[in-house]
Amino acid sequence: MPEDQYLDVRDLDAGYGRSQVLFGVSMSAPWRGGVAILGRNGAGKTTLMKAIMGELPVKRGSVSLDAREVTKLPTEQRIRAGFGYVPQDHPVFARLSIRDNLAVGALTNKDSRAVDRVLEMFPKLGQRLDQAAGTLSGGERKMLAIGRALLSEPRVLLLDEPTEGVWIGVIEEITDRLIALAKDIAVIIVEQHLDLALRVADRAYVLDRGRVALTGTADEVRNDPRLLQYLAP
Repeated sequence: MPEDQYLDVRDLDAGYGRSQVLFGVSMSAPWRGGVAILGRNGAGKTTLMKAIMGELPVKRGSVSLDAREVTKLPTEQRIRAGFGYVPQDHPVFARLSIRDNLAVGALTNKDSRAVDRVLEMFPKLGQRLDQAAGTLSGGERKMLAIGRALLSEPRVLLLDEPTEGVWIGVIEEITDRLIALAKDIAVIIVEQHLDLALRVADRAYVLDRGRVALTGTADEVRNDPRLLQYLAP
């Protein structure tokens, strides 16, 4: 793995049961910076995220973090190794309060100010700590999910559709926070909002039918005439 790459995914085949979704997918992420995973619905983006996190078994290929192969590790061990994950669906514990959701995320964090830093990042959460997470708006739930994931102090943060169902004003707030985070850690984002994804990302991968169809810097991918072809429904 190149010295400047922290996450390295090589020749990944993965899917659900007998249904293969990913075919030889390779991608990488540096120690810090944003990486966008783009593609139309069904292209394999969420499957890639789940395979990286160990939620799906890998049929072939490897996942390495800081030159350590983690392909066979369960999800909880990958989190301890340096991954953070905000899934597309059910990203928070709906019946628990904001305070308790954050407490769960902070269980292994010995820094007494870790929760305070999350609340400084997302001040809306601090205004309603005792409110049940299930009663929050879509944007507030996403903020809580991101904050909770950060409490494990990840070096690689994976986010699957972090602005889905989120009001436009909150989208901008989340985008600003992700841009700031990408200055310190690797941020890998699956996102339907193309402009948002490429604002966060320094590099992008475009999936088509489970394969990497296009890759390059954010500007190269944005300006590639083939991009719209791969994103069209």
